[in-house]
Amino acid sequence: MKYVALFAVLLLSLSSLDGAATEVADLAATSADAQIRLQQVQRIGQVEHDAHSTPLGRYAFQPGNQPQIVIAPTNGVWNGSGQGVLQVQVQNAMPWALTLVIDIDSGNAGQRLHAVAGLPAGPAQTLVVPLRATSPRAFGMQAGPPMPFDDRGHAVFVATTVEGAIDATQVHAVRLSMPAPQATQQLLLGKVDITADDTALQDAYRGIVDQWGQYTRGHWPEKVDSDAALRSAHAQESRLLQAQLSERRGLDAYGGRQDITLTRTGWFHTEKANGRWWLVTPEGHAFFSLGVNAVTSHDTRTYVQGREFMFVDLPPDQLPWSTFYGSSDSRDAERGASAGIGGNHGRWFDFYAANLYRVDGAEWLSAWRKRTLGRMQAWGFNTLGNWSDDALGKLHRVAYTLPIYIDGDFGNVSSGFDYWGRMPDPFDPRFAQAVERAVTNATASSRDDPWLLGYFADNELAWAGQGPQGRWGLAMGTLHGEARSAAKQAFIAVLQKKYGTAAKLADAWGIALADWSALNATNFPAPEPNEAHPAIAEDYSAWLRRYADQYFTLVAAAIHRHDPHHLFLGGRFAVNTPEAVASCAKYCDVISFNVYADLPQHGVDLDAAHKLDKPVLITEFHFGSDDRGPFGKGVVSVWNEAQRGEAYARFVQAAANDPAIVGTHWFEYVDQPVTGRLLDGENSHIGLVGITDISFGGFVDAVRKANLGVDH
Repeated sequence: MKYVALFAVLLLSLSSLDGAATEVADLAATSADAQIRLQQVQRIGQVEHDAHSTPLGRYAFQPGNQPQIVIAPTNGVWNGSGQGVLQVQVQNAMPWALTLVIDIDSGNAGQRLHAVAGLPAGPAQTLVVPLRATSPRAFGMQAGPPMPFDDRGHAVFVATTVEGAIDATQVHAVRLSMPAPQATQQLLLGKVDITADDTALQDAYRGIVDQWGQYTRGHWPEKVDSDAALRSAHAQESRLLQAQLSERRGLDAYGGRQDITLTRTGWFHTEKANGRWWLVTPEGHAFFSLGVNAVTSHDTRTYVQGREFMFVDLPPDQLPWSTFYGSSDSRDAERGASAGIGGNHGRWFDFYAANLYRVDGAEWLSAWRKRTLGRMQAWGFNTLGNWSDDALGKLHRVAYTLPIYIDGDFGNVSSGFDYWGRMPDPFDPRFAQAVERAVTNATASSRDDPWLLGYFADNELAWAGQGPQGRWGLAMGTLHGEARSAAKQAFIAVLQKKYGTAAKLADAWGIALADWSALNATNFPAPEPNEAHPAIAEDYSAWLRRYADQYFTLVAAAIHRHDPHHLFLGGRFAVNTPEAVASCAKYCDVISFNVYADLPQHGVDLDAAHKLDKPVLITEFHFGSDDRGPFGKGVVSVWNEAQRGEAYARFVQAAANDPAIVGTHWFEYVDQPVTGRLLDGENSHIGLVGITDISFGGFVDAVRKANLGVDH
């Protein structure tokens, strides 16, 4: 067994350190103060030094499941009471990024803090691990700033995500490991400090946004450093757009293909011709919907209250900038998307709208609408997707869609996947009343507008749960709910009609059920389907279909009653079940899916859609990278900006090649704020344009080429 120093005995209470760093060990030296077990790790060579003359020891992590360095106290346990951070001098000695896992074990119940650091190749840096659980969500955003960052000439890598918990008075071991390297990987490790001062974590987020809403520590072609540069970039693009708009040919007024003539009705509708589904324009031409979601000027607000330290030169809350300040509250205990998000209420600032003002002055909104519609057409888009500015559609330059939000004081059911909230209970009479109100309001001003493509109802409802048995989540959640639940009472009535007695149901399901009142109890432990009792899956499947039928038939009837002209475009499935999709196919004109995958065929069961013989609309997809400011890379990420365009072209052409797919809608128009949007802290680079409203030229060029070249 080889021993090298990692930790000296840690008997000092952190509360006595008064914020000063205290050297714990030096990994370039040897000591008996702490013992180390090297598991598939070797110490190599003599002491080395980095550019700052810091001594470092070289360690080789061998191929294996999880080579690791396990550090334990020589005597007893370490007492690290209080809070603080662990600091390690480290250098990735390989020409590629390495993943280092840091685990701290404590207590008698297997307590552990867990952090992962993706160490880039390059010079030595200080790795900082907070000794408490934290995450970017606690700072109000879903993805944290890239690491390392420069702190007065020194590279600092803060583990912004730390999971778990420890008893700081009973630290048993620290583990440094790599997950399953395929070849030997080398790290240089040096001095280890511990401090009660955890300002490094806040420093990781300090001053990360400039006055234009851009990430301060990054550089990219579209970034501006003055208002003059901002206006110059817009003027240059304006000239290009005029040239591109003059190239539009072969399309009818609505963007339909004049070379494919179908039935003319005066309204958008669906039609199947020669084995292929189409959307059809009011003039009777084939229309493949190329859309963009959230084409709006007010979806980029970010909270500043309580996070002022993150912003550099934040505009003063006085005219003209006070126009772009406001306040709201995004706290929602029942919405999983909001879980753990800090800085989620109070004063916000809208950098995007402020930049539009910088470009066009007091008339910025009308100028933005004109410019945006010009972009849509020049870039080959023909549809305004969900959540877009209502006024854009009314200008009648591209087709538009409208959402129907069904809100109200009606019951709900948990499917186990409540990211956007629990499922509405369509069996509650108050739900039907809410549908009537919502549809009445949504159709009032658009029912006679031929430019309206159609309506969506809700978005990404929780039709299924999570895990291998997720398909049955809504059925199990219905039975698990409160006795007063209308859905639960309806499900029990179905089971009573089928089985007659509780004993027959108990036998079919293989459960103990003394009488029907036991099933009616709140928190009834609904059984998971299993091979020994196929009746469970059969009954759950029938209920899922009935649930979906109840929802879709109510919404469809209301839409067609108030607006007989326009399409019901479905519910924008994120999670779904075969039963819900089949019900949507029966009652909706189009089945809509939000698909986050490299290709639509990898995110949707298109074979099932073909059997249902119904058109499919892909209502969300995107590809993100982290080289244009915002920290997140979206749901589906690529390595860099150039690959975003390549991925877009592949996806859209693959969609157009499928005879059931009638369009694709990109999510979304503008990049999300660096510090996270109000709703849930999302902060990804997934836009066509940035926070300055400057388009991402290379990506947009690839998008335009793909849109104009779509081949069916």
